Amino acid sequence: MAEIQCTRCGKTGQPLPFAPFNNDLGKRIHAEICQECWAEWLRQQTMLINHYGLNVREPDARKFLLENTEKFLFKTGDTEEVDTTKKGTIQW
Repeated sequence: MAEIQCTRCGKTGQPLPFAPFNNDLGKRIHAEICQECWAEWLRQQTMLINHYGLNVREPDARKFLLENTEKFLFKTGDTEEVDTTKKGTIQW
């Protein structure tokens, strides 16, 4: 598989084997984002889902994640941040 110049990190790397979404954003990710940056996004997405308790079956949650996907990968705006400073210190 041919390497690509990643839009996010600027490095040359392996593209995703297929578009992650069946839309224009998915095609753009496939063409412009390397596997390493996609893996970073998946970790960030997991944190957002857990932090906000998102139900990915809900349209608003999917919209929120898609917007943050674009912002994170293409640096088109500020992404939601997850406060990890309290990691491991929360008592229930």
